[in-house]
Amino acid sequence: MARVIFHLALVTDWDAARATGEYAVSTRGASLADVGFVHCSTDEQWRGVRERFYADVPAADLVLLSIDLTGLDVRYEPPAPGVDELFPHVYGPIPVSAVVGAEAVSPE
Repeated sequence: MARVIFHLALVTDWDAARATGEYAVSTRGASLADVGFVHCSTDEQWRGVRERFYADVPAADLVLLSIDLTGLDVRYEPPAPGVDELFPHVYGPIPVSAVVGAEAVSPE
């Protein structure tokens, strides 16, 4: 398994996480408290997530977080019932120190 996973974040959510020291947004419009985990992707999956869930968000408002798995509770699970593809889910908040990269997302 990869040692780094990815998460598309709104710039405002990432800025808030840097101020508090941890990232606790599950996915667009839903918190870790709402869902129970943070939705993440592999390198092969994040572009599809952008196309499906963030297509209407300007690239300037998005950042791609690269997250080191060390010390995190990561489980590979289907994102919804009936889906065979497995995605990494992080159970618990992600410490800002686990984010090893935060890059601008290029316009699609």
